[in-house]
Amino acid sequence: MGCFFALFAGIFPRLGLLIVWIARPRLVDAAFDSWIWPLLGLIFLPFATLMYVILYTGGGLNGFDWFWIVLAGLLDVAHWGAGWTQRRQAPGYPGTAQA
Repeated sequence: MGCFFALFAGIFPRLGLLIVWIARPRLVDAAFDSWIWPLLGLIFLPFATLMYVILYTGGGLNGFDWFWIVLAGLLDVAHWGAGWTQRRQAPGYPGTAQA
């Protein structure tokens, strides 16, 4: 079951974080002080927020755990950048080259 969730969360991080938040709200409550930070993470940096919640369960983040958080954040930023470049190349959007 854990491998299935890891595969599912890797493909759909927003839905994975939402499932963790609904199924185990104490994990999210332990990682964050209020509900606004996980909500913002769900909207803007879902993979990094999911990694933060999962890695925080061991009593906080230590040393090499931050590497995984930064890597997940870079994946989120790369996703935003890829979406932006694809939007610029789509016909009908401003800034695209018309043939």
